[in-house]
Amino acid sequence: MGHVIAIDQLRLKFPGHHELLFRDFSLSIAAGEKVLLLGPSGCGKSTLLQVMAGIIPNSIDVPMKAEHLELPKRWGYVFQDPDAQFCMPYADEEIAFALENRGVPREEMPARIRALLDQVGLAIAPHTDIHTLSGGMKQRLALASVLALEPDVLFLDEPTALLDEEGTKAVWQTVKKVGRDKTVVIVEHKIDHVLDFVDRIILLGRDGQVMADGKAGGIFSEYKDVMSTEGIWHPGVWEEYDRRAQRRKWWEGEELLCLRDFRGFRNREVKINVPETTVRAGEWIAVTGRNGAGKSTLLHALMQLIRTQGDYQLLGEDVKQRQPLHRYIAFVFQNPEFQFVTHSVRDELAYSLRLEGRSTEETEETVARLLREFDLAKLQDMHPYQLSVGQKRRLSVAASIVAGQRLFLLDEPTFGQDAKSTFALLEMLESYREQGAAIVMVTHDEQIVRRFATRRWVIEDGALVRDERLDIRRLALAEGGAGR
Repeated sequence: MGHVIAIDQLRLKFPGHHELLFRDFSLSIAAGEKVLLLGPSGCGKSTLLQVMAGIIPNSIDVPMKAEHLELPKRWGYVFQDPDAQFCMPYADEEIAFALENRGVPREEMPARIRALLDQVGLAIAPHTDIHTLSGGMKQRLALASVLALEPDVLFLDEPTALLDEEGTKAVWQTVKKVGRDKTVVIVEHKIDHVLDFVDRIILLGRDGQVMADGKAGGIFSEYKDVMSTEGIWHPGVWEEYDRRAQRRKWWEGEELLCLRDFRGFRNREVKINVPETTVRAGEWIAVTGRNGAGKSTLLHALMQLIRTQGDYQLLGEDVKQRQPLHRYIAFVFQNPEFQFVTHSVRDELAYSLRLEGRSTEETEETVARLLREFDLAKLQDMHPYQLSVGQKRRLSVAASIVAGQRLFLLDEPTFGQDAKSTFALLEMLESYREQGAAIVMVTHDEQIVRRFATRRWVIEDGALVRDERLDIRRLALAEGGAGR
């Protein structure tokens, strides 16, 4: 079986980095192999995927050299951020663009477009504005447009990161079906869905070196301790976390937010409706629901980023009297790049503090603490756009919570994170909750809901339809772990 990908003695260095990401890196992948790349956030998994596809350096100019590169001619790539690959404004036009490149007759396109949308479980009108889709729906569309190319090699960079559990299963079923006779290279943190599909795992260390390369069963048994130490997702990682988790204090304090007959609008159409609810200090509310249900829209409405109607009380006063809102609410977008406004990690953390008129000494002390707590110290001089998706996510959270806010609105804050960073972020949020903050967090991760949430808001068809108080006894973790 011949190789479709071969890399020999690769060296690569991003501008602004002090060290090489890959140093004399060699790797080959045979035709038909199903390969999973595992490693901690920022170790170079996505970069390596882009080198294999030729995106680096042909489309993204990154200094690199190699003794030999053998790359596939017919390939499709699904990015971590689906917005990064769209080049047309409407869903059908995006898929048609791929079909045109293959010379498909125009009269055949409508049927093929509909079939591709159905194949990835995207139930929308073909001529839908892409910008109106949720993050998870965009991921499905990105996969559909790639499948339209009928590639020999599929490169998948966390293609289900923003999908709910049902959507994740559906997409991987599609990938397994269409990828049966293809070479598939995957970067994925939700590994439970792909372990029965991949036949090889390549384990990368923090400096981009190959720590292990072999069959899945052998890698997980022989390198379990290394993966635990490095914070890499692996089977049983949540159970390991349970055994070392601290006992949590569950309580409720004063009312921070109250909504009655609250609605959020986009283009005069009601997109989110909340009949009545409250949020109190000490609560952790998980916002769940299918992709496109309105979860992110709810957070946008609470931040007054879209037009709203109804009664909205924040800290006992009408929300219009609580301006600017960022003094009271820490908000993290689903796409972290939406909120970056400076040219370095350090300046991004200092930005809000400087706006508040904090002293230079206090600003420097706070920034130093956040750099340390969010594992960003070595990246402080880099431009935020140069970070990996996981690193961007950590920066977006860190930059949002510097003002001592009482209410945190977080849209998929663990997306793109390795296990170590996920647990550290959750524990940090938990410490803020225990000190009197309230967390309202959109998530598809039931592991997080079960271990951290005190309530669940269920969003369906643009409305808050259920407000469930979770049984704290059910949250108690096995063997005397967290919870009470």
